[in-house]
Amino acid sequence: MMFRLGLQLALQGGKEALTRLLLIASAVAIGVAVLLSVLADFHGFQSTNGRQCWQCTSGPAVAGRAPAPGGDTELWNYRQDYYQGRTIERLDVAALGPDAPVLPGLKALPAAGEYYASPAMAKLLGSVPADQLGDRFPGRQIGLIGDDALGGPDDLTIFVGGTPDQLAALPATMQVKELSTKPELNSATNLYQFGFGMAAIALVFPLLTLIGTATRLAAARREERFAAFRLVGATSRQVSVIASVDAVAGALVGAVAGVGIFQLLQPAVAKVPISGALYFSSRVAPTLVEYIAVLVGVPIASAVAALWSLQRVRISPLGAVRRTTPPAPGVWRLLPLVVGLAMLIAAPIVLQKPASNALSATGELPPGPSNAALPFTFIGLALTMLGLVLSGSWLTMQGARFVAKSARGASGVLSARRLADNPKAAFRSVSGLVLAVFVGTTIAGVVPAVNSGMKAVGGGTLTSVLRTSFMPEPGGPDTKSVVLGLPSATSTELLSRMRSYPGADVLPMYATSARDAAYMCVAEHQCGPTQGTIVCKDLERFSALGECASGATAVRAQFGFLLSHDDPSSLTLPFVAHDTPTASGDVSALPMEAVLIKTADAETLEKIRTLLVSYTAQSGSTTAPKTFGEGAHRRSETYGEIQQITLAVVAVTLIVAGCSLAVAVGGGLLERRRPFTLLRLAGTPSQTLYRVVVFESAVPLALAALVAAVAGYGTAASVIKTLVTNGVSVALPGKSYFLTLGGGLLASFAVVLTALPLLKRITQPDDARFE
Repeated sequence: MMFRLGLQLALQGGKEALTRLLLIASAVAIGVAVLLSVLADFHGFQSTNGRQCWQCTSGPAVAGRAPAPGGDTELWNYRQDYYQGRTIERLDVAALGPDAPVLPGLKALPAAGEYYASPAMAKLLGSVPADQLGDRFPGRQIGLIGDDALGGPDDLTIFVGGTPDQLAALPATMQVKELSTKPELNSATNLYQFGFGMAAIALVFPLLTLIGTATRLAAARREERFAAFRLVGATSRQVSVIASVDAVAGALVGAVAGVGIFQLLQPAVAKVPISGALYFSSRVAPTLVEYIAVLVGVPIASAVAALWSLQRVRISPLGAVRRTTPPAPGVWRLLPLVVGLAMLIAAPIVLQKPASNALSATGELPPGPSNAALPFTFIGLALTMLGLVLSGSWLTMQGARFVAKSARGASGVLSARRLADNPKAAFRSVSGLVLAVFVGTTIAGVVPAVNSGMKAVGGGTLTSVLRTSFMPEPGGPDTKSVVLGLPSATSTELLSRMRSYPGADVLPMYATSARDAAYMCVAEHQCGPTQGTIVCKDLERFSALGECASGATAVRAQFGFLLSHDDPSSLTLPFVAHDTPTASGDVSALPMEAVLIKTADAETLEKIRTLLVSYTAQSGSTTAPKTFGEGAHRRSETYGEIQQITLAVVAVTLIVAGCSLAVAVGGGLLERRRPFTLLRLAGTPSQTLYRVVVFESAVPLALAALVAAVAGYGTAASVIKTLVTNGVSVALPGKSYFLTLGGGLLASFAVVLTALPLLKRITQPDDARFE
């Protein structure tokens, strides 16, 4: 009986009930669509990283001679290549028997002279001249690699078939019997999982606030109605059932509508790169269990919120009309915020920082952050985030008092009076955005500082310089006490071919002698950098690296980390100075260990890179030719992705906060229909009432965003001083941050303005009749 009455009141309770139902459904639909989008992206990330890691396959090394054919094994040589900053995954494979394991995404292994390519790789090969890319992969394409072997539609992957003798001649070739089945986990997996956790904290809280605000719409009006039910004999349980049905009906309609909205948005959600690459659309979707959890959990949460709002009615039939002003928030709410910020300020003082972060000449890293500073930082962050949420109502009350003192019209006084009367309720609708703006501002302050620490090498002059090592893998077979690098005859041929390209500058790096290479593998099977020979005439075209002393023809310089390290900020330049030891200028008989190539033409650079691939294989090197900029770009790209994801969360949260405000405004208008109508009858202009509503929304929204942004900026400064390298200082976030924050606030206000037409409709003088 009570269920039927509750449905009847929700569906046939007049315009006010229908308006409340539509607002609840709309708010819940927005929240569910956003929540499903986050779950879909997380599921895409999890399923992509949980797929079979065929790249992790390992086996015994092949020592230059192909094993006897037969059995269920194959020869396997996996390495990475680059094209204009994009990474290419390359696998050369040769079956030794008919039962050799087949790669995921293929029906059979490619034979010698054949290869399979991913769709993106096949498209790239078809659009680029062969001497820039295609010549690196001998043979012809016979098919496409399936999705099971790829992380997303943009992956550049190629499986090249070869003969056993060809594979055995390549460095780092293994004999494989079975493929790895463990999930693919990269170094950034934990970082992205942490990012999704932060996104969940920043999004779920405001979404729950939105749903809770929606289900509490016109709470005062419903409390009066339900109190009347109690007065005529309804029990507390019966009133609770009616209220629950009312809330669940709107929430259930909204949840179903939210699922429908997500289905429309899913193709667009799948096109958002989360970890630097796109996921396959089929993977970017919530699971069936998650759909069911949302459809069941949201109505339950709405029912709980509705019941919570009727505590006074359950206590007494007169509880709804015996209203008292709630106590003002105490100043104690500021304590966690003050303590958290104090700990963040103290963290850099506790930390004993090193004098420099640059790698030393021996490759030693400076000491990292002290263990004592890390607890200060993390505890300070937690207390600051807690303090922002707790102190919001007190700050709202102070803002309302300031507006009341400075107001020059009735609208300011009325809005300030309502905010000061119940600042907790006023702040509740925007409390969700505080954490998002705080986290977003912190990330937006830290990331540019970290990226500025990885400044372009040599003021940008080395960013597009290609570097190539001809040294074999440390600890490889037959590398002890032998001359390493390209033999002099081979290096002379290579240098001649590279210098034939117009505009190409080449800096070869030689061993110190024909019997002593710059990298020697010792008994422990580890290689360490010593000194190599550089001709001063060649060095003149690479001025960022330094210059020789007057009269010197060659120098002995240490270039090991110049070739191997991807963080430009750790390179100490110039590495050739006037006091660098000199060497003989006769390098005709010396092996060439490495080479740097500089050219202003990107196509020429790729042609030279393609040329170098065969020479690195001859030397036993497993290092792909790579520019300095490509090494640094991968680091900064990861940080940039984190920043963009965070800013996207901030933008969505701001819009959700605006929706919460709009819902709260709509509910407040329904609750104040009588006083607003009487004000209009008394001659108050509609514009004055509009300003009252706008002020009530703008003060908590702007104040919460401002305080969170200031706290986030201060936290970023502390984190940089505590955990980031020396010589880096916090700077203002980039324009993308200000565009996101400003655009999000404007969008939130725009959403609030959509509720204003309701004010005019419910305060018509001709309809001044009340229950």
